[in-house]
Amino acid sequence: MTDNTKGGIALIAGSLAGIITMGLHPTVRDLSAPDQLASMTLLLIGVHALAVLSLPIMFLGAVALSRRVASPDRLAIAALVVYGFALTAVLVAAVVDGFVVPSLVREIMSAAPPTSEGWRIALYYNGFLNQAFARVFLVASSTSIVLWSASIIRTRALTTGVAIYGLLVGPAVVIAVVSGLRLDPHGAGSLILGQSLWFIVVGILLWKFKEKQCLNA
Repeated sequence: MTDNTKGGIALIAGSLAGIITMGLHPTVRDLSAPDQLASMTLLLIGVHALAVLSLPIMFLGAVALSRRVASPDRLAIAALVVYGFALTAVLVAAVVDGFVVPSLVREIMSAAPPTSEGWRIALYYNGFLNQAFARVFLVASSTSIVLWSASIIRTRALTTGVAIYGLLVGPAVVIAVVSGLRLDPHGAGSLILGQSLWFIVVGILLWKFKEKQCLNA
């Protein structure tokens, strides 16, 4: 199995994990619903554990992609560095949202006023923190997609179509983030889906590149 194949599989698997995470992501309202705290807490922790697990997998795929589309102008290397920062940001966002929120909700539901109000303030602050790191992730990862796409066009290492899509979806995500789109499971999920489709197609192309090499051997 070549590096291209492994990288393609990593990008596909990591992207699918991200889509599953956002698709099953419960809201704070779900956690606060009567008799649903236990089940929703398990779901919240589970999907964020999946998201955290997918991050090193995505980075491994990003390394393979950068090697495949590398050029003397170092656009692919720059993309990889920026993507590393993006994954660090989303790691914090996932930990804050998936592993801190359940504890805060439990405290709110078990404490009596005015103590519960203090926990509500902590929950709101936690939400702002999550949103901030999520915005950093989306902007940085979109920048990486644009840089990789530009490198693809320069090197012709992969099909031009996926590069054009990357040059469109990257700025679109940045514009949505800068315009103030609320990054709840629906808002963030739609942006991540747009990015994930790019990574999945790139992963398939890396996989197919290996197959073509074998056929020509």
